[in-house]
Amino acid sequence: MTKFNILNAPKPDFERSCSPAFLEIQHLAKAYKNRDRETVILKDVNLTIAEREYISIIGHSGCGKSTLLKIVAGLEQSTSGLVLLEGREIRKPGAERMMVFQNYSLLPWLTVRQNIRLAVDEVSRGLSAVEKKQVVNEHLAMVNLTAAAEKYPDEISGGMKQRVGIARALAIRPKMLLMDEPFGALDALTRGKLQRQVLEIWEQHRQAVMMITHDVDEAIYMSDRIVLMTNGPEATIGEILDVPFEHPRDRAKLRNSPDYYELRNHALNFLDSHFESDD
Repeated sequence: MTKFNILNAPKPDFERSCSPAFLEIQHLAKAYKNRDRETVILKDVNLTIAEREYISIIGHSGCGKSTLLKIVAGLEQSTSGLVLLEGREIRKPGAERMMVFQNYSLLPWLTVRQNIRLAVDEVSRGLSAVEKKQVVNEHLAMVNLTAAAEKYPDEISGGMKQRVGIARALAIRPKMLLMDEPFGALDALTRGKLQRQVLEIWEQHRQAVMMITHDVDEAIYMSDRIVLMTNGPEATIGEILDVPFEHPRDRAKLRNSPDYYELRNHALNFLDSHFESDD
């Protein structure tokens, strides 16, 4: 018997909602025009995210996962539909939403400390120099990078670079963290350690998180809900799975749970059923 909730093709009644969600995606669509041809990437996407909820989005390549994330970040505009944060429409990037990219996006001529300080200087202009330094030091310690603070990006490992990116995003105290396959470029050992570290930070300083991933195990370990996308073009949300495990989480205990494998198999079966060969 299934011990987790499944929502199929969610279409919430936003107009009748008594208490608006923190983030609302309403009937969102995205299309690109190439000469006389229009390709619809996303179609009728509806999703709500709570203020302290961790959401993972999974789907095959080309289903518009990253496009959806960029629209929430304000880096791209939807063709139709709305994205609302605390009731206000998102039209452009903002400091209340910070994005962590897979490719680190660090400035190579700045040290670890300076990369984080740059974001703090840009967003937290009301803080004194002493307060800014304190914020940077706090977040360096949070991701265990105090000893590497004066090193440059080419002097540290891939896992450390990604921790710098996460620390930089968290240092400006965003209301929402957006992560596009943040662990995808890392080796398995580093990936597992960083997943645990990020989850521990989130469990202590909760905020809304929207993460793109191809890894079902990663999504189950870290998320409150898993959003499964159908194939593109015209991709939409096929199912949303509630992850029935309380925080904080222990990876070893999860893997000994029958519920874990039931959820994992359900997600994998969904993805297999929506797999289409490129041949």
